[in-house]
Amino acid sequence: MDKHLPQPPRAARVPHRTTHHGITRDDPYFWLRADNWQEVMRDPSVLDPDIRAYLEAENDWFDSAFGKNAEGLTETLYKEIRGRIKEDDSSIPTPDGPFAYFSRTLEGKQYPQLVRTARAGGEEKVLIDCNVEAEGVDYFGFGGAGHSPDHSLLLWAADRKGSEFFTLSVRDLQTGRELEDRIERASGGGVWGADGQAFYYTELDDNHRPYRVLRHRLGTLQAEDEVVYEEKDPGFFVSIGKMLSRKYITIAAHDHQTSEIHLIDAGNPGVPRLVASRETGREYDADERDGLLYILTNADGAEDFKIVTAPAADPGPQNWTDLIAHREGVLITAMIVISGHMIRLEKQDGLPRIVVRDLKTGVESEIAFMEEAYSLGFSVGYEFDTTNIRFSYSSPTTPNRTYDYDLATGARVLLKEQIVPSGHDPDDYETRRLFATAPDGEKVPVTLLFRKGLETTGDAPVLLYGYGAYGHSMTAHFSISALSLVDRGMIHAIAHVRGGKDKGYRWYRLGKHRHKTNSFTDFIAAAELLVAAGYTRPGRIVAEGGSAGGMLMGAIANMRPDLFAGIIAQVPFVDVLNTMLDDTLPLTPPEWPEWGNPIASEDDFRLIASYSPYDNVEAKPYPPIFALAGLTDPRVTYWEPAKWVARLRASKTDDNPLFLKTNMGAGHGGASGRFDRLKEVALTEAFALWVTGVETL
Repeated sequence: MDKHLPQPPRAARVPHRTTHHGITRDDPYFWLRADNWQEVMRDPSVLDPDIRAYLEAENDWFDSAFGKNAEGLTETLYKEIRGRIKEDDSSIPTPDGPFAYFSRTLEGKQYPQLVRTARAGGEEKVLIDCNVEAEGVDYFGFGGAGHSPDHSLLLWAADRKGSEFFTLSVRDLQTGRELEDRIERASGGGVWGADGQAFYYTELDDNHRPYRVLRHRLGTLQAEDEVVYEEKDPGFFVSIGKMLSRKYITIAAHDHQTSEIHLIDAGNPGVPRLVASRETGREYDADERDGLLYILTNADGAEDFKIVTAPAADPGPQNWTDLIAHREGVLITAMIVISGHMIRLEKQDGLPRIVVRDLKTGVESEIAFMEEAYSLGFSVGYEFDTTNIRFSYSSPTTPNRTYDYDLATGARVLLKEQIVPSGHDPDDYETRRLFATAPDGEKVPVTLLFRKGLETTGDAPVLLYGYGAYGHSMTAHFSISALSLVDRGMIHAIAHVRGGKDKGYRWYRLGKHRHKTNSFTDFIAAAELLVAAGYTRPGRIVAEGGSAGGMLMGAIANMRPDLFAGIIAQVPFVDVLNTMLDDTLPLTPPEWPEWGNPIASEDDFRLIASYSPYDNVEAKPYPPIFALAGLTDPRVTYWEPAKWVARLRASKTDDNPLFLKTNMGAGHGGASGRFDRLKEVALTEAFALWVTGVETL
């Protein structure tokens, strides 16, 4: 690093002592948490000047010490990644009655258009152009859109701050004008009632939690909307949906281990009907066909889930009948029902497959592939009475392919293959699946992507990605950005650590709450495997993770800093103990089942304190670290990475670079435009290439 650069900023230390369970702690950087954070989410200009000054000083330091020097490399990477995108592209039209709907991107434009044609094709009509809607704002997040049952109106959602406060608007598709109906503080899109004269939406409370469902009749004021359901427990979030049969609108209340569903008759709305009351640890989801509910659940010890049926008129658990029995090690991750078939997505030994069941005969067929690692998903569109499903497949070497699958004949038709304009030959690359041995003997899958012919001299640079929370699995999919690293001789690796469901629900259970540290030791085991297998050596691995994966980054930085050439922590959840002690924050009560409740339990307090990255920073050397934050992020608040970096800078004993870049106009997902987002990806890749010495600045 240039010795003539100004010194990095040092955050002021202000004593702030708290006592829980008889344990007193001092948090000298607590002042970085804005007391008016709720207001900041809605209007970033009200941020305390002292806090803003510190964040901007960190941004200035990042620009002077790295950003400006890396401009050339970042621009090169950005152009490479963008060159792999077909900028003028369209999704495959999805039919619904007389029309077909699809999205389209235009060359040089940041945002999509929503378009429809007649079902058989023909003249196109642009229903909404997000590029137009995004004019004049720093951030535009499209929250989706839904057409009314008669196709005359469009209900659409937009977030213009990055704070996930959505505004709902209704557009007349004949005139293109917005109706006067306008809903503020929604948590996302809405759902139309059967008559097309009303819609349902979920509203956020003052602490940014989706807590109630309202019904809005067109032509009335939001203040007059009927409250259909209100959740009293701050630990449960509320969401809405609509079954494909269109008979029921669903209200789901859920945390990370328990769910409860209420049904609203879409054609004759009345009091919501409860399917099964919440029971701690029981999860379920439901679909409907011919008056029968099909319920995906982990009830009765079905850890990897099973499918049961129940009459929609009396859907209580006493009437649940097994249809697809529980099979240990075969995780059912998704299910949907259409007029004659049930389709489910399963995962076994980390690999997915689609299973189609004929509901008349009970005969099943399977869609699977033979690669070592791949990603697979399906959709059925808008229509219930259909014999077609659509599925997509990709792998680290193979661009995405979308097929239509005829359920009656088993025929599959390739509809679209992802085009890489700058060129891509899958035969130039190799995918490999390895298994690392964790300290307790568990086998941790590790997916590798590298250039074919890579010499395993034990010195290859590696980017190792990990997440490991909430049961989210890391899919082995095609990544246009990873190729820029791989083409420069890096190995791109994914550690499928516990906390995800990569090897079934058990894999999730053994990486949460009291078993959380397994996620960290699994990741370290994956890094050590790459060394032992002769791919690389300590100090040549860049670790990357975001959000809860950022917690993973903070933990492994404390535990094994010697292994890593650098760490990229995107919107990192690193101030775990303080966040779980603050029940006013949006996600805290719903996430107590995931991490533990340190307010109520001393054991949980001590457990979280033992690994919380911020609380375990020590006076020792750390590798280069690049942390990214979003000022209006309601999920991982900006002050978590800010406090972490402040404590690291005051404590670490090395001269390695430590950077914090806060996006002052965005939230959890970073920049909203597709090209602006690529610039952020290019910046993190430039950091990875720089700290491993692959590229110089």
